[in-house]
Amino acid sequence: MNYLYINNDKYEFNIGMNLLDLIQKNKLGLESPCGGNGTCGKCKLKIINGNVNDLTDDELKFLTDEEIKNNVRLSCLVYPKGDLSVEFINNDNNVHKILTEGFIPNFNKSPMLSKKVHKINKPTLQHNLSLEDNLKQEGIILNDDFNILKSIPSIFEKDYCTVVYLGDEVIGLESEDTSEKLYGIALDIGTTTVVASLIDINKQCEIDCESDINPQKKYGLDVLSRIHYSKSNKEGLENLNKSIINCINNLIIELCKNNKINKDEIYEIAIAANTTMMHTLLKVSPNSIGKSPYSPVFTSGKSIKALDLGIEIAIFGRVYLLPGVSSYIGADIVAGVCVSDLSGTNKNILFIDIGTNGEIVLSKRSKLSSCSCAAGPALEGMNISCGMRAGDGAIENIKIGKTIETKVIGNKEGKGLCGSGIIDAISEMARLKLIGKTGRIVKKSEVETNDKLKHLSEHIVDENKKRRFILDPQNPNISITQEDIRQVQLAKGAILSGFYALLNTMNIDIKELDEVIIAGQFGKHLSVDSLVGVGIIPKELKENVRYIGNSSKTGAIMTLLSKDIRKDMERIARDISYCELSTEDGYERLFANCLKF
Repeated sequence: MNYLYINNDKYEFNIGMNLLDLIQKNKLGLESPCGGNGTCGKCKLKIINGNVNDLTDDELKFLTDEEIKNNVRLSCLVYPKGDLSVEFINNDNNVHKILTEGFIPNFNKSPMLSKKVHKINKPTLQHNLSLEDNLKQEGIILNDDFNILKSIPSIFEKDYCTVVYLGDEVIGLESEDTSEKLYGIALDIGTTTVVASLIDINKQCEIDCESDINPQKKYGLDVLSRIHYSKSNKEGLENLNKSIINCINNLIIELCKNNKINKDEIYEIAIAANTTMMHTLLKVSPNSIGKSPYSPVFTSGKSIKALDLGIEIAIFGRVYLLPGVSSYIGADIVAGVCVSDLSGTNKNILFIDIGTNGEIVLSKRSKLSSCSCAAGPALEGMNISCGMRAGDGAIENIKIGKTIETKVIGNKEGKGLCGSGIIDAISEMARLKLIGKTGRIVKKSEVETNDKLKHLSEHIVDENKKRRFILDPQNPNISITQEDIRQVQLAKGAILSGFYALLNTMNIDIKELDEVIIAGQFGKHLSVDSLVGVGIIPKELKENVRYIGNSSKTGAIMTLLSKDIRKDMERIARDISYCELSTEDGYERLFANCLKF
């Protein structure tokens, strides 16, 4: 037997496993944004002692000479040949504040959950019915739920009982009067973040919120990487499922502890999430989502027993999954459409949730069409040479003038660029024409002869026939490379072409748009100037942009608090048509034009 040694701990393994698989199998927390494909360069660690395979050509693309000298490797491309000792590097888990707030419209509140207190009429020798039949005589009609049946004996030990209803269905019985305790959880499961809100159903309001990074991130930062992980690893789907269920249970524990309630007083969870997250939550294979014709196993709304999913609330609690539209237009987008009232407007409105994917919905006076474009991890700091998550040390804002001014999360020394910092930097470079229309960084000699820009010439560096723009000559490791610009170009080209494709499909001119609504975790951190400057939002729409925050969570809250909204969600999901961009005439030419700055 061979052993992996990390921080004085040791883990058994068999020869043939790659190092990343070994680390993830033991849940040691090393991220792999590309899902272990060797294409992101983020799963670096240091080999302290032991024999491994030789350095690969793919690793040379991501490792500096200094890192190679210090035995830094990409764990997904390392295969131990015996006992091995390694050390994690840059394994900083500090995370920037997750977006939990969002616009909440007015709506009629009529929760599905309710409680009713009944006086117990106990059996007598003269009227000796079964306990279940006794309840039926009181108008309490039970289903065949085993857990309800088990609860009946304790009910008859008291004079009163409380019946828990979900709509007209009895889902639980409780001894005595528990009517004051009635809670639900609204949950937004994003590819990157998870947000849980505690809802007091009686008071019909949100009382607290907790959030965390989606732990599935270590298996891939985008849905395609996670689908690949699920498909290529025997325990892949199991690991994805367990990690998100554990995350949900931990958030519930925190909410209960902070608000001094018992998890048995939570009776329903409403979940908005993209289609891949819904599949992994139910431990349903998402593999069909990742290959043509991209058909999900399900998109309809579901009401499932929490116990069956391993979610720890009341033993008879339910989980309601909001409905989605397709593989890449999920329940989170349906929630956003409902929150924005796109199905009841007489305006032309473009809705976009900017995240790892860019989902777009166009409402032409309530007629709804949608598309999805692979914004990819570049906009969230991944697939970028010095990219990182929005945590302490991440540069989040950049302004280029006589000097280059940066804002760093946590007021610490900058360690890399998060998504908003990358967009800011490239927007500023485009504004100053430090990059051309094709996205190519201009030559140093051109900047030196420009009186307005020559003070920036020292920031342009050519190394090994590759050009990059350094933010601080004193810290040359943080820079924008030509490949970084290309990654952002591809993302902005995908989103912008999605805009225009939907406009063409619905026969609307861009000047006819009344409003652009931006939702989502990432969108909130981007200024309109940067979005327009980099070309993600057309300049004609600059004055028409409105941010609505985390509409996915808001939609889940509204679903908990309103029977009507729940019906609306189902209707909206059916009414949204889906446009597959790759099949649209002239899309390739449109995409190429949208790459230009």
